[in-house]
Amino acid sequence: MTKLLQAEGLRVGYGRVEVLDDFDISVDARSVTAVLGANGAGKSTMLRALSGLTPPSAGRVVFDGEDITAEPVERRIQRGLAHVPEGGGVIKELTVEENLRLGGLWRRGRNAGKETDRAIEDVYDLFEALRRRQSSLGHQLSGGERQMLALGRALVSRPKLMLLDEPSLGLAPPIVAMITGLLRDLRDQTGLAVLLVEQNVSSALAIADEGVVVSVGRVVTRGPAADLRNDVKLRHAYLGF
Repeated sequence: MTKLLQAEGLRVGYGRVEVLDDFDISVDARSVTAVLGANGAGKSTMLRALSGLTPPSAGRVVFDGEDITAEPVERRIQRGLAHVPEGGGVIKELTVEENLRLGGLWRRGRNAGKETDRAIEDVYDLFEALRRRQSSLGHQLSGGERQMLALGRALVSRPKLMLLDEPSLGLAPPIVAMITGLLRDLRDQTGLAVLLVEQNVSSALAIADEGVVVSVGRVVTRGPAADLRNDVKLRHAYLGF
């Protein structure tokens, strides 16, 4: 399959603390890749490095055939790379509609406004709960609604690849099932690629095409999700089940 994203030799740290060391990862187009590992393994830092929030001190990131290592966050968004951080990053003082419009902030061109309007309408079609609450402030939403809003805002930018950090955290099982089902449908129906960081290992591997296991800032192994799910020794050693 075509590689949509490739990161090679990433080294990322905070001050003197090195979090990622010679870190490699790739994501195929039209696929879901699950990144798994214990807390502190470097998964969230990896996503921040890919989205440009925490630039690496070494290594490179290639997205859709272009080296984006030195590009700012907004240019990566324009290229089709969206990042939904842990907790979603919803602005609680803004309405649902206003939060969604932020997803189109970097869109350029004479038809930018109309394109954003269409993208928001598509999000409302996906999440009827958001349509009903479009005038509600972020702080008035439930945890599930806030996660829908975070995903919806990312989708408004029409991404080719979505970086998702712990989308199931703190949510009830029915909401988790809805979100994972949506990610699968978006992959199959629109070709969206997803790089998913998730503590809910079973849920992540159930929808993923490929899995990557990370420990202490390095990739331990990667392979088809089904193979990782069935590898008892690997599960016990790194995935806790």
